[in-house]
Amino acid sequence: MKILNRYILKSFLVPFLATFFIILFVLVMQVLWLQFDKIAGKGIGIGHIIQFLGYIAQMQIPLALPIAILLSSIMALGSLAENYEFAAVKSAGISLQRFIRPLVILMVVLSGLNFLFLNYAFPRAAFKFKNMLSDLKKTEPALALIPGTFNDEIPGYSIKFDEKYGEDDNLLKNVLIYTDLDQNQPNVKVITAETGEITTEKGSKYMTLILKNGHRYEELPEKRPDYKNGAALPGTKTTFTEALINIDIEDMSNVDSKDYKQDREMLSLKQLNYYSDSLKVPYDDYIASKAKVFMVRAGIKDMAKDTTDFSKLNKNVLENFDDEGKGQLFNNAVELSKNTIDDIDGFNSVLKNKRKFLNVYDTEYHRRLAFSFACLVLFFIGAPLGSIIRKGGFGFPMIMAILIFVIYFFISTLGRNMAWASTVTAPLGGWMATIILLPFGIFLMVRATKEKGIFNLDTFLNPITNFFKNLFNSKDKK
Repeated sequence: MKILNRYILKSFLVPFLATFFIILFVLVMQVLWLQFDKIAGKGIGIGHIIQFLGYIAQMQIPLALPIAILLSSIMALGSLAENYEFAAVKSAGISLQRFIRPLVILMVVLSGLNFLFLNYAFPRAAFKFKNMLSDLKKTEPALALIPGTFNDEIPGYSIKFDEKYGEDDNLLKNVLIYTDLDQNQPNVKVITAETGEITTEKGSKYMTLILKNGHRYEELPEKRPDYKNGAALPGTKTTFTEALINIDIEDMSNVDSKDYKQDREMLSLKQLNYYSDSLKVPYDDYIASKAKVFMVRAGIKDMAKDTTDFSKLNKNVLENFDDEGKGQLFNNAVELSKNTIDDIDGFNSVLKNKRKFLNVYDTEYHRRLAFSFACLVLFFIGAPLGSIIRKGGFGFPMIMAILIFVIYFFISTLGRNMAWASTVTAPLGGWMATIILLPFGIFLMVRATKEKGIFNLDTFLNPITNFFKNLFNSKDKK
């Protein structure tokens, strides 16, 4: 049995290592292609590029591992079945479960390694990856600016522009800048310009912004502004054809882990659970306070029993009022209803955002656990599927592996989005793909053990062929 165990492990590990590194290379190149414009031609040394690729590889290993397991299990078991080695093993009285037991133990180990990567290596690599991108943005500040939105990454500034163009993407169109935002006086200094140009000398801690054909607005502070009488605040407005702004960008690279505390990818399971619990308390307090507000608006100040004597009043409430009182009562009821509905609508949107923010951490916690378990689930799909289809090689198993993993990834993403929207609970959203595909893996294992296909075509074809046979026989008799 030891020889057989070594043989099945060798038959699996050879294609597994090959497919793992191929898939990892493809995933790394995919991410690198998306980030290529940020590192190409920026004067970055080969050592930093290798370090950059290392962080990307660590982030992609938890994704490459389940795909490689699925593909290699189909290839290995399919090759053994195609060469009748699997039939020889069965003829010796060894069942499928006993034959793949060494692989099952190996899958448990790989699932544990995947969990360790997701819990420790992946968050650290994601943090280092973002930190390095931040350093690149300091080297090329134009990379940090995105068209069509307010860019707040530079402390004290909020920059918006419509378009970025030019050979180095350092030319801006229709620029809007709010300055001195870190002085506790927001939106008092505004600069607009038709065009702008970003220039930065290598090694300098300043980014120079050259603005052309624009205006500068500034509100002058008063000791006692007269808001009650609607008096306008004093301000200045200047026009310029060209203006230079030196922006200190040194703080852009000072990245602290506390700055990323809201990024779920950079947190371990313990940290995810901690932030989830810390957000749950203010969330519950917010719901309790809003419920109290609704009660007060509805005229319910407390839940004490009303001791008022209503025996002398008409059971029909409106009959206790004259015409003027009835009109006033209707108006008050309508106005109160409108205010309550508006308040509920506003509360509903705020509640969804708060609940989604909380769901993000809960769902990520369960997705990490489920994705670690995915190595075992996808193996129980790939191993019996390979013995059923009896196809080795790389072509057909690759198609099957891609198809199955796309289904798994689609269900996993669907469950995540549903959990974020509170359509399903966070545990169900995180484990949805595993819950759906695990019975399919058990079904395939049962079919492979009984040496049956995925489904029996005769079950569907026999009734149809019998129908036509009976039909033609009845015609011949006539």
